[in-house]
Amino acid sequence: MQAFKLGEIKVEVVLKDIKNLHLSVYPPNGRVHISAPHHMDIDTIRMYTISKLAWIKKQQRKFREQAREIPREYINKESHFYLGRRYMMKIVEHNMPPDVAIKHNIIELRIRPNADAEKKQAILEQWYRNQLKMLVPPIIKKWEKIMKLSLNECAIKKMRTKWGTCNSKAKRIWLNLELIKKPIDCIEYIIVHEMIHLIERKHNERFIILMDKYLPEWKQLRMELNRFPISHTDWKY
Repeated sequence: MQAFKLGEIKVEVVLKDIKNLHLSVYPPNGRVHISAPHHMDIDTIRMYTISKLAWIKKQQRKFREQAREIPREYINKESHFYLGRRYMMKIVEHNMPPDVAIKHNIIELRIRPNADAEKKQAILEQWYRNQLKMLVPPIIKKWEKIMKLSLNECAIKKMRTKWGTCNSKAKRIWLNLELIKKPIDCIEYIIVHEMIHLIERKHNERFIILMDKYLPEWKQLRMELNRFPISHTDWKY
């Protein structure tokens, strides 16, 4: 990996077997990353980056201003999100298998006595995963019918820099586990976004036309998604 600086902005550069430049600005600190074709020299990459400097600064400013979750301790009265709503955690100790329940504005974590924070986190994340697995299939089925296409697989994993990814050849999409904390409309937006990549791999004009066609309110949903606090984790690429 190479790197250069434009003023105070550090730009990471990775040369790959690709045809075009790909510029990304990653949360939470606005790290700038460029993937470039092997044949491209660093001066050309630098000039391209300079032409995108205003956009880079805009993205970095958005990340600086966005609220962040504080590290969780998994204790009583701590707040946790589920489907866009904030819940207060209640720890219930019992000598039975652990589980999670939603009761009004309470997210109740039932767990064996003396369980540490790591164990509590694992139980809550497994519950989150199970909830997302139940929510996603009906949404996919709906959009398969609308788009007249089919997915081979949809899987869930923890991702640090993306809400979702798509492997168009395998007809597989991956969804970020963190989505379960966001409103259901935002989850649907990400699913539609990734499914459209089965038709158009790049974020180009055709992709935007397809997004406008299938989900006209997608830009508003993207803004809503970005208003929610981002993870306290120091994301890496």
